[in-house]
Amino acid sequence: MWLYLAVFVGLYHLLHWYRERQVLSHLRDSYVFITGCDSGFGKLLARQLDARGLRVLAACLTEKGAEQLRGQTSDRLETVALDVTKTESVAAAAQWVKERVGERGLWGLVNNAGISLPAAPNEMLTKQDFVTILDVNLLGVIDVTLSLLPLVRKARGRVVNVSSICGRVSLFGGGYCISKYGVEAFSDSLRRELSYFGVKVAMIEPGYFKTAVTSKERFLKSFLEIWDRSSPEVKQIYGEKFVASYKKSAEQLEQTCTQDLSLVTNCMEHALIACHPRTRYSAGWDAKLLYLPMSYMPTFLVDAIIYWGSPSPAKAL
Repeated sequence: MWLYLAVFVGLYHLLHWYRERQVLSHLRDSYVFITGCDSGFGKLLARQLDARGLRVLAACLTEKGAEQLRGQTSDRLETVALDVTKTESVAAAAQWVKERVGERGLWGLVNNAGISLPAAPNEMLTKQDFVTILDVNLLGVIDVTLSLLPLVRKARGRVVNVSSICGRVSLFGGGYCISKYGVEAFSDSLRRELSYFGVKVAMIEPGYFKTAVTSKERFLKSFLEIWDRSSPEVKQIYGEKFVASYKKSAEQLEQTCTQDLSLVTNCMEHALIACHPRTRYSAGWDAKLLYLPMSYMPTFLVDAIIYWGSPSPAKAL
C-alpha cells in the first residue's frame, strides 16, 4: 500500500513539474503593460520581459524613472507617464496603449504600482491616511484594469495583480493590508468572470522584500510624523516606549527583508508566459514558511503570534 502511495505522490509531482515548465511559444513581440516601473519589481520585470523579446509598455510615475529604465533596455521598450490615482491619467495611458497594440490586443497587464505608507496603529490615523493608500493600491488597480480589459480580452491574455502576504494576514494597521485584501477579492471575482473569454488572472503574494515599499527610512519618517500629530490622549495610551519599540521593529524588519527581487519577478513572468499559470504565487521564504501557513491557522493562534512580535502600548492591560 505504501509503495503505491509513494508512486502516486511521485507521479503527481512529476506531472506538476512538467506542467509548470510548459511555456507558450508565440509570445515574442506580444505587448505587456506594467505599472509602477520607476523602481523595484516593476523596473526589474520590465527589463526581464524586454530581454525575453516581449514588447514592454512601461508606466512610470516620474520622467526620471522612465529615463533610467529606457537607458537599461532595448529600443522595443516604450514608457508612458501614469498616475494611477488620476482617472484622466489612466484614460490617457489606456488610449496610448490602444494606439500601440492595435488589433493584436494586449497580452499582459501587470498591476504592480503600490505604496505602503502611512502605516501605524489605526487609532493614530485619519480617514485620509487610509484613502491615500486605497487610491493607489486598490482603486488604481481597478481603474487601470477596467480601462484595459477590452484589449486584454481581445488577445485572450493575462492579468497579473500584485497583492501581498498582507492580503492573507493583516499584520499591521493602516490602509495597506486593507488594500491588499481588496486586491485579492477583486482578482478572485475578475478571474471567474474573465475565464469565459479565455483570459487568466493571477495574483502575486510576496513576503517582505527590500524595495521602496519596505524602506526603513521612509517608514520611520512617516510614523514619527503621525506620532507628532497624535492627540495627547493617544500619546499617553501608547507611550514613548512604544515609539522606541516601533523603531526597533522597523530596523529588524529591514534586516530580514529578502534582497533577491527576481524571486517575485520570476513569478510574474511565469504568470504571463506559462501554459498553465497558477492562480496565486507566494514569493519569499517568509511568505511560504510563515505567513501562508498562518493564513490557515485558527484566529486565536494568529493573534498570539502577532502579539508576540508586536510592541505593546504603555496602558495595555
